Amino acid sequence: MAEELGGGQHPVIALHGWFGSGAAWRPVHPHLDGSRFRYVFPDYRGYGRRIGEPGEHTLAEAAQDVLALADELGFDRFSMIGHSMGGAVMQRVLADAPERVRALVGISPVPASGVPFDEQAWELFTGAVAEPGNRRAILDLTTGNRLTGVWLDAAVRHSLAHSDRRAFGDYLEAWAKADFHAEIQGNPVPVKVIVGEHDPALGAATMQATFQQHYPNCELETLTNAGHYAIDETPIALVTSIERFLAAVED
Repeated sequence: MAEELGGGQHPVIALHGWFGSGAAWRPVHPHLDGSRFRYVFPDYRGYGRRIGEPGEHTLAEAAQDVLALADELGFDRFSMIGHSMGGAVMQRVLADAPERVRALVGISPVPASGVPFDEQAWELFTGAVAEPGNRRAILDLTTGNRLTGVWLDAAVRHSLAHSDRRAFGDYLEAWAKADFHAEIQGNPVPVKVIVGEHDPALGAATMQATFQQHYPNCELETLTNAGHYAIDETPIALVTSIERFLAAVED
């Protein structure tokens, strides 16, 4: 049921963020190298094509679904790209099946140690479950209060249309309060983290304090003119960064 693109020899599973879906990756589709890579864009339970599918909406469940998808597609070893919450899911897959993971690319990814919130921020994020205005405020905040309201409104509509409300709330608890970094600490898998210069929370400093402390082979790149949503903000630069890294990974 997942969208696919390309028929290359290097399988890549792309995992979406909290406000996203498998369809949220479409801005990068025209720029991907399908001759080298085979991309798969699944939805989590409660999102996109699986919006009505029941589940517990945990990182562990999402990771097991990724592994089941890889089995179904015949991917013995594969790389993963994770945007935001998807960054936590890809690391949960690594913790559960390290022998199957070829490389990881995080786009403003949630660390395996979770995300600390102060009281005001937690109120904003938990309120987003029921209140579209909170979703818009989060999108505006995490992209540096600099993007057109037309995009903000479209991103809110996508989130509302492609996620079940209960699943949305459950996944917030799952990624924000996660802490399984002891399970991946020191893993030698090649990792690249890509952040936007205008992301106030999951930017370079956060990656230096988390991913680059957790993984000995982790490189960091900051994209100019992007915030938390580089998939939309700078799709060509993002794909260029991802594919240069993945092309250099030996299997």
